[in-house]
Amino acid sequence: MINRIVLVGRLTKDPELRYTANGIAVATFTLAVNRPFSNQQGNREADFINCVIWRKPAENVANFLKKGSLAGVDGRLQTRSYDNNEGRRVYVTEVVADSVQFLEPRGTASGGGQAQQYGGGGYDQGQGSSYGGQGGQGGGYQNPPNQGPGFGQGQQANDDPFANDGKPIDINDDDLPF
Repeated sequence: MINRIVLVGRLTKDPELRYTANGIAVATFTLAVNRPFSNQQGNREADFINCVIWRKPAENVANFLKKGSLAGVDGRLQTRSYDNNEGRRVYVTEVVADSVQFLEPRGTASGGGQAQQYGGGGYDQGQGSSYGGQGGQGGGYQNPPNQGPGFGQGQQANDDPFANDGKPIDINDDDLPF
């Protein structure tokens, strides 16, 4: 059997972080995911999908995502039911996320922002970029301020390092992944 969900969308409101009686973090949020087609009026519609994530990734989601943030969710679909205060059975279908990817720098959804650090499950604002490590700490690839990955001194992050070179790129067949 296969139960796998992959979504990319924007949060409809800030995530809600709570803790269970045992102290386990759980965050809930709703993702607006555009449909791949337009309706008869030519407008794109969206589905609003409830998501839940547990433990440390839940804390990262609550700390670093907010309303309007672009996020990718990888998880599984789950249905559950409970009896509400009126004694009625309520059925809930939601995505239980295994991981949430933050797909844009912090502050982009609300405009503006500085360079960021990407780490295991989250990112922090900082002076440069750091790829790898836990929570942007330890190991990984580090850049000087205001430079993207792979750019040497004096180049801006939006410069193409291969532009106007005119020479073929020499790549050894042993370096190819296929």
